[in-house]
Amino acid sequence: MNKGLTRREMLVGLAAASAGFGGARAQGAWPQRQIRLVVGYPAGQTVDVTARAYADAIGRLLGKAVFVDNKAGANGIIGAQAVKSAEADGYTLLMGTSGQMTINPAIYAKLPYDTSRDFVPVASGANGRLYLVVNRDFPADDLKQLIAWAKAHPGKLTYGSGGAGITAHLAMEMLKSETGMDALHVPYKGSPAAVTGLLAGDVQVMFDAGALLLPLIKSGKVKVLAVSSKARYDEMPKVPTVAEQGFPAFEITSWTALFAPAGTAPAIVERLNAAMRAASKDPAAMTAVRAGGSEPGHLDVAQMRAFMAAETARWKKAADAAGVKPE
Repeated sequence: MNKGLTRREMLVGLAAASAGFGGARAQGAWPQRQIRLVVGYPAGQTVDVTARAYADAIGRLLGKAVFVDNKAGANGIIGAQAVKSAEADGYTLLMGTSGQMTINPAIYAKLPYDTSRDFVPVASGANGRLYLVVNRDFPADDLKQLIAWAKAHPGKLTYGSGGAGITAHLAMEMLKSETGMDALHVPYKGSPAAVTGLLAGDVQVMFDAGALLLPLIKSGKVKVLAVSSKARYDEMPKVPTVAEQGFPAFEITSWTALFAPAGTAPAIVERLNAAMRAASKDPAAMTAVRAGGSEPGHLDVAQMRAFMAAETARWKKAADAAGVKPE
């Protein structure tokens, strides 16, 4: 199997990436040097897997190296700040997440960046799903059994997350609201620590993304009860969605997208968008993205702006419903 872009895909991608580039020529051809792609989370998490997959393909398309710089901490705030403060020259970009860019504004009273003012949404990267898992010794094999256990043992069910206000936390609160299930939140300092708590039996259940959970699911170390997306995950076709198990309105996706600092030249933004579109068809890159439990997707710049506005409003409503007070 071809492990990279085919010659035809490369030529098409380069042609598309060059469209509209004439406006940037007055500032010198771009890119002239390597590009830094900031990820606000540790290596190995889903956004990092996605960023590295795209970085390799985009680097080949643009003819300059794209390297991933992990600046983890504070629910992605540190990474976002680094890009906000960078020169708007196309050489420092952010692979942002739904949590970082549309949930943080709802849970932080003094967030040191404004998603709509400080960044240009360049292109979508990948859409993922969350996996509802329980400790392998927990007596439930589907969502209905989990709900029944919680009702039979009031005040006893606990769920872990990588921190208050992250996507996984709000997703679980939304599930509680939909199902009437009672469960106590136990926040950890990061998703890996929450997974450790689940494996040890300190908590019984959690939602999280595929990069962390899929290896544990496949090895039988945890049991998966449901996925949060509307459609089942192709690699695990026997695992039903939450919607299929009696709650048709429930749907949560965790996404990644490329952002540039505000003020970045439109020609550079369009060229990056075109490169992302071409990269989303690269077999090697997309194999890596899918291995992390996500699916490639592509939106143009105008579509990204509309999507961001809708997502910001949606997660603000979810945070309010979950009783998360801005800190």
